Amino acid sequence: MRMDSKHIEALLEKYWNAETTLEQEQELHEFFQSKEVPENLNDAAMLFRYFEEEKLKKLNENFNKDVTKRVQQRQGGKIIPMTNWVSVARVAAGIVVVVAAGYLIGAEIRKRTPKEIADTESDPKLAFEQTKKALLMISKNFHKAQREASMINLLNEAEQKIQRKPSEDEKEKKVNI
Repeated sequence: MRMDSKHIEALLEKYWNAETTLEQEQELHEFFQSKEVPENLNDAAMLFRYFEEEKLKKLNENFNKDVTKRVQQRQGGKIIPMTNWVSVARVAAGIVVVVAAGYLIGAEIRKRTPKEIADTESDPKLAFEQTKKALLMISKNFHKAQREASMINLLNEAEQKIQRKPSEDEKEKKVNI
C-alpha cells in the first residue's frame, strides 16, 4: 500500500500536535513499517519502528520476584524490609523532638535563679517574653526535626514507588506506545 508522502507529512504534523485519531496513528505505524520510506521521513520512521519493537517486548510480570531473588542471592539470602525501619525511624524522630524540647526547657529553667523566676511571676510582660522565648526555641527545634522526618518520608515514598505494581491503565499505556 503506497501512500502519498504529503499525506503522511500532514498526518505526522497532526501527530506531533497530538491531534490524530487512533486510526490515523495506526496508518502512520503501518506506513513506517514498510521498507519504502522517503529519506526525509527516516527520523520519524526510526521512532515508529522503535515503538513497534517496544510493543512486541513482553512485560515480565515476575519482575519484582526476579529482582528480589537476585538481591537475596547477592546478600546471602538476607533482605531487611525497609517498612519496619521507616516506622521505627518515625517514632524515634518524634521521641527525639520531645526529649530535646524537654531538655532545652529544663536547661533554661536551671539557668535562672529563684529570684528571676519570682520576677517573671510578678511582671506579666516579662513572663510573656520568657514564654515566647521558650516556645520559639521549641518551634525552632521542632522544625529541624520535621525537616529530618520529611527526608524519611521521601525514602518511604521512593520505596513505595519501587514496590508498586503497575496498574492496568499503566500497562495499557505501555502497550499503546
